[in-house]
Amino acid sequence: MSQQDSRTGDARLDALADALTRHFDGQGCETLTGNGEVTLVAPRESLLEIAAALRDHEDLRFELLIDVCGVDYAAYGRSEWETADASSTGFGRGVERDFVLEEIDDPKRFAVVYHLLSMTHNRRMRVRVYAGAPHPMVDSVVEIWSSANWFEREAFDLFGILFNGHPDLRRILTDYGFVGYPFRKDFPLIGHVEMRYDPELGRVVYEPVSIEPRTLVPRVIRADSRYEREQESTDAPDA
Repeated sequence: MSQQDSRTGDARLDALADALTRHFDGQGCETLTGNGEVTLVAPRESLLEIAAALRDHEDLRFELLIDVCGVDYAAYGRSEWETADASSTGFGRGVERDFVLEEIDDPKRFAVVYHLLSMTHNRRMRVRVYAGAPHPMVDSVVEIWSSANWFEREAFDLFGILFNGHPDLRRILTDYGFVGYPFRKDFPLIGHVEMRYDPELGRVVYEPVSIEPRTLVPRVIRADSRYEREQESTDAPDA
């Protein structure tokens, strides 16, 4: 990108940020900029009003909803493994971890992120809305952007976020008998139930998961003389 293009992009970004601040600052919104992107953090109580203004106002004209994503911010910014303190074999860090979600009732644990495109002004932005806790819920924007229909169903299916007013809120990716929400940070990797075909019943049956949890952390091989001595003793001919 040329220096002139960069300046043009920055000017357009600033113009969008100024427009968002001018229109929504009094509604409890926050405008964030960075990495060539603009994010509007909006209160869920005003979501429908703000979404309609983003679509219809002449300064904004975000006619297209590109995507709707769920987010689980539990343990955000923290790693479940302290790799700097890993044992010499590399096994301890997989079994001696202490990963507890203290933010289980944090009203900012779950969020819904909307990615918008303005065909009129040729620019993009995102809107972030925190969904509350312990039962995350926001209003459906299907009446404003019809493309939100399946996206909201996906966020409900994977994160358990409810969308008030959605015309057909049901699972879309997981199976009918699936238990839980697989993209939540506290969902077990082995799941809760398993299914199999029962030839006697002639149908698929669901049962509690029978997989035993295993630590699938590869052994860390460090370059030191211990392994060279082990290899030499293995390769030495018998006396």
